[in-house]
Amino acid sequence: KPDLFLSTVGATPFALDPMHRHFVTQPTLRPPQDTHVFRLQSNFLIELAVHRLHWRFAALDAALWKLPRMFRLPIFFHKGRSHAKLLCRVKSCFLNEIKSIVMRTSQFFFTTLKEAPSDAEVISQKLMLRAGLIKRAAAGIYTWMPLGLKVLRKVENIIREEMNRAGAFELLMPAVQPAELWQESKRWDKYGPELLRFKDRHQRDFVIGPTHEEVITDVVRRDVKSYRQLPLNLYQIQTKFRDEIRPRFGVMRGREFLMKDAYSFHASYADLEREYKNMFETYCRIFNRLGLKFRAVAADTGSIGGTGSHEFHVLADSGEDAIAFCPDSDYAANIELAEGVAPASPRGAASQALTKVPTPGKTACADVAALLGLPLQNTVKAIAVVNEDESGKRFILLLLRGDHDLNEIKASKIDGLSPFRFATEAEIIESLGCKPGYIGPVGVDSSKVRVIADRTVAAMSDFVCGANEADFHLTGANFGRDLPEPEVFDIRNVLSGDTSPDGKGKLEICRGIEVGHIFQLRTTYTEALQCIFLDEQGKNQVMEMGCYGVGVTRIVGAAIEQGNDEKGIVFPTAIAPFEICIVPMAYAKSEAVKTASDKLYAELKAAGFDVVLDDRNERPGVMFADMELIGIPHRLVIGERGLANGQIEYKGRRDAEACMIAGENIVTFLREKLCSNAACC
Repeated sequence: KPDLFLSTVGATPFALDPMHRHFVTQPTLRPPQDTHVFRLQSNFLIELAVHRLHWRFAALDAALWKLPRMFRLPIFFHKGRSHAKLLCRVKSCFLNEIKSIVMRTSQFFFTTLKEAPSDAEVISQKLMLRAGLIKRAAAGIYTWMPLGLKVLRKVENIIREEMNRAGAFELLMPAVQPAELWQESKRWDKYGPELLRFKDRHQRDFVIGPTHEEVITDVVRRDVKSYRQLPLNLYQIQTKFRDEIRPRFGVMRGREFLMKDAYSFHASYADLEREYKNMFETYCRIFNRLGLKFRAVAADTGSIGGTGSHEFHVLADSGEDAIAFCPDSDYAANIELAEGVAPASPRGAASQALTKVPTPGKTACADVAALLGLPLQNTVKAIAVVNEDESGKRFILLLLRGDHDLNEIKASKIDGLSPFRFATEAEIIESLGCKPGYIGPVGVDSSKVRVIADRTVAAMSDFVCGANEADFHLTGANFGRDLPEPEVFDIRNVLSGDTSPDGKGKLEICRGIEVGHIFQLRTTYTEALQCIFLDEQGKNQVMEMGCYGVGVTRIVGAAIEQGNDEKGIVFPTAIAPFEICIVPMAYAKSEAVKTASDKLYAELKAAGFDVVLDDRNERPGVMFADMELIGIPHRLVIGERGLANGQIEYKGRRDAEACMIAGENIVTFLREKLCSNAACC
């Protein structure tokens, strides 16, 4: 399968044997004429070097072969058994004179801090600044230092590999976009001040792109004319800019950030659904390979528009977003979209008379319930909102149980409520004759005030609500007897312990950091920008469109929010700046330690590990603290005492205690450690 071929690998991670030239091979279809093709016999093959991805793409991975010196370029040979041959071409030759550069901390540009800057807010921001991953340039804008950039590039590479594997094509669009495209899509006026606008010297309007739906749709409408050219999935990894009013939390909510955004185009909705599923699975593979604990949740489409949508959240106690999920099923949704199920039991019969009771100074439901000696769940709060447009202003009361919170996203989807705003005190007094804190649904004029109740409120009887009179509430209120039956909608945030909408258990609430979002845009942009094609009947049709984003810089911050302790960062191995650090004791003073450290470094590099040698003239405690702060997953300590016993000290970043490993077994030991970590991820 040619689509699974990887690009040619470099030779630097491999040990160079002075007895042989080193060749990189590449699968090919056929050699040019007059080129010798020979069968690769067993006596020709000396060694297949271990490539880090070889376990995933065994026969298809372009690999480093060592061939006898007698052969000269160009060489073609058959690889594999007679019934399954793969013709390979020698891509390039690396001579043994090339010397691999040793990655030493003494020569690497990085600095660490004992204390985080005072204005750093969240743990990821504090640790990234302390570890020297980033430097602040301005509010919400950061320089990625070499160590941080190494982490960022590892994240990029995993994303790129999985997107290519999924059949997407990479391109690069301009960061600066002409205003005409945004005006054509009608987002020029809809997008808020986050869209950075400017004029060039010719007074033409431009924007710094926060997203690229308009540009990519313009590209596709120019070149794609027929259904035969569809489906098409294009992606880029590029810097974006959103002029946040208050950038916070370091790279978690910066103004400038790196993002992978992909856009797919289709001849039918069924085809869009297939690609949406493909991208959903691709994102799951990406976050699994990154080594992050995450959840994919159903979500609101927000300002992007469209229909179906899923968010991908890295789980962390510090997360800004609440996620509702059922541990007994696959149900998961952003709290903004999680459905509040109606009570299973019917409304009870009225058993109390409607009574007005004094509640002086008690405006909150919790205070009223405490004063009356009733459960908070027996109270109903009324939230006054206003819907206003060219035709006039409408006043609405939203009724919620006292222990529930309004879900503004759900409420905004009700016909006649979008958009809405909260009513002012003057508007409340004008409509209900009472100041806020004591308003309720009993006795309101239904011709002037629309009443909407949450599903839980509609099932209540004998409830407590405001009396529309200062310092008074009503007890024993009942629908049908004391006030008309309301309109009923799901307008609340779900709570832990609520019944899951799929009926398979109870909901739990956790916190998450959004790092990815996929949308079924449908024709939101393709219709506005007239992105059309000819179908099989020769008729013009509007393309279906999908959008798939990953916050690359945000992933780094989220990984640190998820993985940290009192010592510093705990990176997943896949994205750590280095997989292994070698910490020699008295590297500059002990020739035995120096020789053993250099030899071990060469062995680990030859085995394909990403290693750094800490050769600084520092105390062991300083070196240990820095490596733990940076978050390197595996630490090897070489000292004269251990060498005398043929042993090396090993300590994992999450381990409480170190252990001694025989020197001759260290490569095998580490390979098993890293493989087990990858399996856990």
